[in-house]
Amino acid sequence: MQSKKRGLSLEEKRERMLQIFYDSQDFFLLKELEKSGPKKGVISQSVKDVVQSLVDDDLVSKDKIGTSVYFWSLPSCAGNQLRNVYRKLETELQSSKKRHSELLEHSTNLKKGREESDEREEALEELKATEQKHMELKEELAQYADNDPATIEKMKSAVQVAHAAANRWTGHLPDTRITNFLGKYFYWYKHAVIVQREWTCTKLALIEQMLLGSADSIFTLREWCSNKFPQAKEQLDHLYNEVGITDELDYLELPVAVPHLPGKDQIV
Repeated sequence: MQSKKRGLSLEEKRERMLQIFYDSQDFFLLKELEKSGPKKGVISQSVKDVVQSLVDDDLVSKDKIGTSVYFWSLPSCAGNQLRNVYRKLETELQSSKKRHSELLEHSTNLKKGREESDEREEALEELKATEQKHMELKEELAQYADNDPATIEKMKSAVQVAHAAANRWTGHLPDTRITNFLGKYFYWYKHAVIVQREWTCTKLALIEQMLLGSADSIFTLREWCSNKFPQAKEQLDHLYNEVGITDELDYLELPVAVPHLPGKDQIV
């Protein structure tokens, strides 16, 4: 049984397409080459890619004239092109040889003083131990990061700001807006039974909004309300509970900061 015929390799296709140019020494359109290619054993579907590879390697010239693109290649031009390629490759070869020689020399210089010896082995062991110690110290240092002076100062500042904000509710005189508002509130409360009307103007949400929108003393406000409206103690207590003012509310005091040392019990 006859074996199946092997197809042409890319290089064989290139050679056969070049031969078309050399034999005719003429100019061709791509569609003309696609017709001539099968006569040389190159199928028309692959002619375009083969010709383009020849153009990329400067073995075939290409130019656009009007709306048409022409291809051509002469034996003399091909010889010149091949000689140029040869010279380029020869230059690259010489450059590579020089670089290889330089690398060999550099490698030889690096080996000097690094010959195997007991002293070298001891030095390498010492270097390894030093690097290990360095890593251990870095890990230990990371454990003390929380006690870094700069970090501690930032934490102190943040605590003081929070402390001042908390005590801002318990350390100043009441704002005139709140006292006036509460005065109106209890005025309407006092007369509500008489006039038999809803407390629509005294919603607890309005009082809470006034409190949250100011930076005034809660303790002083409570004292002022108790003195101003002694007959409304039960209603005042109810109001305090509604807005979160309980007997547990108190001033905050800053504790004494004691740095925490890793691996040590903290003593206050």
